[in-house]
Amino acid sequence: MDDPAARLGRLDSCAVSDALDKLGLTGVAVGIQRLTTDRRISGRVVTVKLEKDDGRPAASRHLGTTAIEAALPGNVIVLEQRSGVDAACWGGNLSVAAQLRGVAGVVIDGPARDADEARDYGFTVFARSVTSRTARGRIVETGTNVPIVIGDVHVSPGDYVVADGSAVVFVKADDIQRVLDAAEAIADRERQMVADLQSGLPATQVMGKTYETMLKR
Repeated sequence: MDDPAARLGRLDSCAVSDALDKLGLTGVAVGIQRLTTDRRISGRVVTVKLEKDDGRPAASRHLGTTAIEAALPGNVIVLEQRSGVDAACWGGNLSVAAQLRGVAGVVIDGPARDADEARDYGFTVFARSVTSRTARGRIVETGTNVPIVIGDVHVSPGDYVVADGSAVVFVKADDIQRVLDAAEAIADRERQMVADLQSGLPATQVMGKTYETMLKR
């Protein structure tokens, strides 16, 4: 059987979201948008937590760099910057470093900067907002590969994420197999429905009662 990350890479966020609904699980982070590229990203999560600078001694490493060095090819770096401070926790140099490491992309609950640079590099960044303001003197990294919160979703290191033009969706590592099974079945059903519509069947027939109830548990 394929690695879960490979299976997830063949699914979009809507199929995974529907699978979570069918299984009574949560994981959709609302309000985070793709800033660069038009690619869907997915993979296992490396987490970063950031907080307001409270005057503690400056770190010996720039924020985000520990996560980049910890990441494996295909991982997604996910950053929580919910301090309320208008300061970017991701920028152009980090995008270059992550891309060279083979990181699939980043998801940020908070501001990013250097969006044009990341777009020029072809590196995929999702973020809640954009800013030009540097992190220096404003926010600090307080943990790498620690539990974080993205939107109202609790995310742990090693969880899974898929992010595209519709949504950012997280799946707990313990739930990934059953979510993938459900999502793949949903995606297969959706493909058959498209084929039926293209063959000339009426929408009321294709999207009838069985469609309305397909997510019932």
